[in-house]
Amino acid sequence: MLPNDIHRNYFGLSWPDQDGSIIYKAAAEEVQKGELAKHSLETKTISKGEYLYIDIPDFMKDIPAIGTAFQTLIHDERIAANGFCIEWYLNQNLCRCMVKTKEYENK
Repeated sequence: MLPNDIHRNYFGLSWPDQDGSIIYKAAAEEVQKGELAKHSLETKTISKGEYLYIDIPDFMKDIPAIGTAFQTLIHDERIAANGFCIEWYLNQNLCRCMVKTKEYENK
């Protein structure tokens, strides 16, 4: 739906629903204002703040490492209670697995 753009960031977003199953959404940054609305795409804001993260180099060679990284991160006592897990695909080889910290959860 959105054109490829070297300036666009790509993400995977996930969080638990009420019954504990995981909701996963593929996401792309809006590069031109209004381009998501033009296609009636859902929007979600990734808030500024401090995040804990684990980088997964060559993630395509070890996809399960992403899940392992998030299992480590979500058990850290510093994470925000109502946050979500963010996979940030920094390039073709590097995935940054991130969770927001508590200090910024109410800002």
